[in-house]
Amino acid sequence: MSVADALAGVRERIRAAARAAGRDPGDITLVAVTKTVPLDRIRDALGAGELDLGENRAQELLDKAEALRPTFPELRWHFIGRLQRNKVRSLAPHVALWQSVDRGPLAAEIARHAPGARVLVQVNVAREARKGGCAPEDVPGLLAECRALGLDVAGLMTIPPLEGDPTPVFAGLRRLTDESGLATCSMGMSGDFERAIAAGSTMVRVGSAIFGPRPAGPDARR
Repeated sequence: MSVADALAGVRERIRAAARAAGRDPGDITLVAVTKTVPLDRIRDALGAGELDLGENRAQELLDKAEALRPTFPELRWHFIGRLQRNKVRSLAPHVALWQSVDRGPLAAEIARHAPGARVLVQVNVAREARKGGCAPEDVPGLLAECRALGLDVAGLMTIPPLEGDPTPVFAGLRRLTDESGLATCSMGMSGDFERAIAAGSTMVRVGSAIFGPRPAGPDARR
């Protein structure tokens, strides 16, 4: 299947899931996750109108941004992975939305190199020991810290455990998003984005369902 056909299929599934939940499909943003995806397939997605791209490795984003921006200056990069502070400076000119802000020092580094940047606070709803994200009870404090730094806090993001039903995690993030008075609720990947939409996601991050399978690993659901 071509990237354009796969992308069209994912878009239709998003529309169907939104309609089934009594929601407007236009309220849901699709982010195409390009981790390990070669440039020719990314160009196919861009050519089919998918302008929101997600990367979780700093060097991959930098390399791809350098190669793609001359031809597609309107594309929007989302950084969606765990982020080291020493990578922020190089990423700052390229990232439109930082989706994995999970601690104050990282927020401060983003504010230093990208004043007023648009960010999501990542929440470890399931409290997995090896996963990024702040604890649910720490969300109000981190939101306040981000705002005090002048960052544009658009919403919250989470990644559910690889095993088991992700619905309770999705419901938890939706509840936190509503309690925080935020608009963006980023949750749902290739294997579960329809359930995320049913639970109230406004942004889904889909990789393999668009670009095909990638090597198995800790980010396999993307």
